[in-house]
Amino acid sequence: MSNDNHVEAVKKVFEYINENIDKKMSLQEIAKVSGYSSWHISRIFKQHYNKSIFSFIRSLRLSKAALHLRDNESNVLDVALDFMFDSHEGFTRAFAKEFRINPKRYSKDTPPIKLFIPYPINHKTNKEDNVLDHETIVIFSQVIEKPKRKAIIKRAITAKEYFKYCEEVGSDVWGTLCSIKEALFEPAGMWLHKSIINEGTSKYVQGVEVPFDYNGIVPEGFEIIDLDACKAMIFQDPQYDDADFLVAVGKVMKEIDKYDPTSFGFEWADDLSPRFQYQPRGERGYIEGRAVK
Repeated sequence: MSNDNHVEAVKKVFEYINENIDKKMSLQEIAKVSGYSSWHISRIFKQHYNKSIFSFIRSLRLSKAALHLRDNESNVLDVALDFMFDSHEGFTRAFAKEFRINPKRYSKDTPPIKLFIPYPINHKTNKEDNVLDHETIVIFSQVIEKPKRKAIIKRAITAKEYFKYCEEVGSDVWGTLCSIKEALFEPAGMWLHKSIINEGTSKYVQGVEVPFDYNGIVPEGFEIIDLDACKAMIFQDPQYDDADFLVAVGKVMKEIDKYDPTSFGFEWADDLSPRFQYQPRGERGYIEGRAVK
């Protein structure tokens, strides 16, 4: 059996779990979706996500429940039942074990916590890197105003891009950033200007922007920095096939690097605000932004 078949099976299970997270699921139903036996899909799923299927489901339910408690005035028991826990006590124990805070206190204080944010595993693209060089792509751009604000970031050591950052820091940062209630925008990868890079730390970081008057908790291992008000030029390409995201995103990034903003009366102003990229998602395209003046 090819690895491609395994990836496709895991992807089907991932999609099935997400679509049915508020329903009871049996291993037999999940195995049927994957096309493999219960034993086989359990084994290859754990190889890909380093979690058993039901540990994955539990962590995902707890994270979705946490976001619901963060954003709504809901009774803890109601949320527990909505996310398929049998009792208040069982939900509280599981929540406290996952996030080191009980759900009642979390719903009141909503401190940053490490959410479980899994992403689908895609096939490695079969296209060569130069295939898209011959294709015409349309990149939309607009200029927006960003207020004076702060950013909660976590630095790496030498990283200049996403994959190296994950090697140095791990993949847990995103879940914490996604939990910050006061976020102005979604979490982003950011390229820092040399003026705000600390000695021995990376150019590329992950972070989330919050209001300038933010006085909430800064998670352990993170720091908060000031960002000036600025204009930002936002680039977004059309939808693409998630299986080809490395090629699609790479192509757009190259085009942005070649772009000359002076044709519209602007110039780059990387000293005012970090260049940033949002999570690439095929259904919306790749989004990147850069400060201009």
